[in-house]
Amino acid sequence: MTEAPPDTVSRRTRGLDRAFEILEFLRVKRQPMRPNEIASEIGAPRSSVYELINLLLRHGMLDYEGGDGRVYLGRRLYFLGTAYAEQFDLMRECDRMLIRLAEETRETAQMCLLEGRKYTVAMMREGIRPFRISSNIGELVSIAWTASGRLLVSHLSDQQILDLIPAEDFILPNGRRMEPAEFIAQVRQASRDGFFTFNSEVENFTHCFAVPIYQADGACIATLCLVAPREDGLRNRTAYLESLIKAADEISEKLGFHNKRNQATIAG
Repeated sequence: MTEAPPDTVSRRTRGLDRAFEILEFLRVKRQPMRPNEIASEIGAPRSSVYELINLLLRHGMLDYEGGDGRVYLGRRLYFLGTAYAEQFDLMRECDRMLIRLAEETRETAQMCLLEGRKYTVAMMREGIRPFRISSNIGELVSIAWTASGRLLVSHLSDQQILDLIPAEDFILPNGRRMEPAEFIAQVRQASRDGFFTFNSEVENFTHCFAVPIYQADGACIATLCLVAPREDGLRNRTAYLESLIKAADEISEKLGFHNKRNQATIAG
């Protein structure tokens, strides 16, 4: 079999990168858009964007929405997603644990991940209390704004953390700039404790709990979280942490990680 010339391989790679960029852009925007608008937003040549959009349309990765040429994520992506969910044990296990946590605590339970240089809620189960707290699944949020962020970067060096998080993301929703050294200190303390809790930087009436899910090498690949009304969260801190830690440890053990936590720290 004759190998393609290096310049052909390079063009194909760039085309794939651009196609994924288009799909990711639409996922983040969460609305149908015209090809020329997409090209303008991502800073790409219109001709290549039109060509790639036509290719993605032919393969069902994009569909037309409305009658004015706007496109959006296609139904074939849904089937790919369901196949992924069926095969990836972590997602199934997390969904089972979120159901359990929401029932045990009556609070909103989430599974959170890093998405590039941001944080996102990947899965969620709302609590059964009359007053419910929810988040937009897939919405990208600054890592430094979140309880989970302290854990999701805990396997990185100080410099790697600074390289990952954009400088502007240390500006909190209230306008205060968090010093990177303060954030890194919290990351290291969260790593020692095995959890992180705080009053939300995004919603001023909520208290957030995050506990890491570790893979076999000890890297935090996801978190299980509870988001509670502030007074309830503070009053039930120990019980909520115990529920979260038990659930996260069960998943981590199935991924090959074993850890003994400091129960005195949890109670404190």
